[in-house]
Amino acid sequence: MSEQGTSSQGTSGRGAVDEQGTAGRGTTEQETGTGEARRGGAAWALVITSVAGFMAALDNLVVTTALPSIRKDLGGALDDLEWTVSAYTLTFAVLLMFGAALGDRFGRRKLFMTGLTIFTGASAAAALAPGIQGLVAARAVQGVGAAIMMPLTLTLLTAAVPAAKRGMAYGIWGAVNGLAVASGPLIGGALTEHFSWQWIFWLNVPLGVLALPLARLRLSESYGSGARLDVVGTVLASGGLFGIVYSLIRGNIDGWTSSTVLAGLVVGTLLLGAFVRHGMRAEAPLLPMRLFRNRGFSAINLASLLMYVGMFGSIFLLSQFLQGVLGYSPTEAGLRMLPWTGMPLLVAPVAGILSDRIGGKPVVAAGLALQSLGLAWFAVIMSPTVSYAAQLPALIAGGTGMALYFAPAANLVMSSVRPAEQGIASGANNALREVGGSLGVAVLAAVFSAQGGYSSGQAFTDGLRPALWAGAAAVALAAASALCLPRRTTAAPVEVPRAAREDVLVG
Repeated sequence: MSEQGTSSQGTSGRGAVDEQGTAGRGTTEQETGTGEARRGGAAWALVITSVAGFMAALDNLVVTTALPSIRKDLGGALDDLEWTVSAYTLTFAVLLMFGAALGDRFGRRKLFMTGLTIFTGASAAAALAPGIQGLVAARAVQGVGAAIMMPLTLTLLTAAVPAAKRGMAYGIWGAVNGLAVASGPLIGGALTEHFSWQWIFWLNVPLGVLALPLARLRLSESYGSGARLDVVGTVLASGGLFGIVYSLIRGNIDGWTSSTVLAGLVVGTLLLGAFVRHGMRAEAPLLPMRLFRNRGFSAINLASLLMYVGMFGSIFLLSQFLQGVLGYSPTEAGLRMLPWTGMPLLVAPVAGILSDRIGGKPVVAAGLALQSLGLAWFAVIMSPTVSYAAQLPALIAGGTGMALYFAPAANLVMSSVRPAEQGIASGANNALREVGGSLGVAVLAAVFSAQGGYSSGQAFTDGLRPALWAGAAAVALAAASALCLPRRTTAAPVEVPRAAREDVLVG
């Protein structure tokens, strides 16, 4: 089969993919609908995928400020409470690429709805959990659902939006996801303070129930290459990510020289090495390593990994500083964080439009540089009595930088590969970001513990200051990686050589 469908790209402008070669799948709503229907489809796709992405991203950190209340109601040791956070992170990170591969093989809309159903049901189970072990189990299942639906949000959005308008769409999608990541501790704290910790999870249920029928009615189905699932690659990637992420989660708790942590790091690294080798040699691997020969794909993924190292670790510690040292309630702390957490809603759509016009490289690099500057500013001014006025420039710089990053980064990932590879590209990027987030919390917490602690406000500040410098350095390296991106003038997908063993129809 050859690329017979490329001639339709100019009429649809959507990059819809049909890899099965059948007439039923080759004609989709995206390709045959009127312009008005297509515009309506794009708007609905943006709403549905943004809501789903918000839910998945929010649950990364939403539980952190509710842990004292959870312990009071359900009991459990400190180790159990930590697993209410880690169980979700672990299954989410480990299964992201597998979830994307399932969507490419069996239908992206179908698997998106499956993941959303699992996530919504597990959220209700978490809210109804009678004990701490039940809550941990429900959180792990939540992570499974999120791993299936999250990478497909970006793929479905890309298929629904015309190429020339993807920057703006990615901007809105990125703003919502950035808001979820940054405001997780605030939302968790506010719901716990004014209602109960169960509402952290009940919040997902009506959103999921509303999104499911809308996804069925308003999203069009699309497929990837149609190749068989790569069982060997899936096992290697999942096992390797499990070992690495598990060790990062447990390192500061069990000790970095403990047998379980060292074993996880060694085995995980070996498995990921085998996964890379498999991706270079297999006929249809889960993640073709040839994608990393593309300078744009490699640079934006490295930048994403480093950005999440700095951002996740810093938010984890700063939210505790505002409450534990400065004495704000969760709601008060969240309101004071609005110049950071709310900035993506204002800036990210503009950043997306800007990236459509001048390319994503300068926007992403500027955003990461601003975020690094914001974290460095915090490190300079940090003290147990620092005023809010002194924090404000750092909050604005960090929030603006985060907003400038999210939209163009998504566009750069998706435009660096062919449409048939967008599902697994999204899964790989999400997996790297999750690993980066786990690494950031582990590394910055280790720096914090080495230099300070929780004994007093001054001790906390003594540990926080070098941790923030480490976070700023990680994001600065991300900005340097972004400068290695090839120069781009449009947001349209780049054309890459046709793979000898893959047949693609581009709608």
